Amino acid sequence: MDINRAIRVAVDTGNVILGTKETIKSVKHGEGILVILAANCTKDTMNDIKHYAKLSNIPIYIHNPTSLELGAICGKPFPVSALLIVEPGNSNILNIINKEGQ
Repeated sequence: MDINRAIRVAVDTGNVILGTKETIKSVKHGEGILVILAANCTKDTMNDIKHYAKLSNIPIYIHNPTSLELGAICGKPFPVSALLIVEPGNSNILNIINKEGQ
């Protein structure tokens, strides 16, 4: 199973927060288990999310597709620059991310 499929399964079966503002707000409160950022996420937004995620000990994965492509992967008709996995559902996304990080 690849990362794109794992993201889609997490969106469909789990609890996922889409969007930079909602992701930042949730990460500030220590919610979530994984942040996924699009490759073209703005530098300021990326720095904010990285800062708060580090404080909350939430790992970050920067995904190669653009925000438009990440939106399509999530099954949404709009760009998604950031998403926060709160509950992965039937997805094994955490295993895939851990394997890629090694």
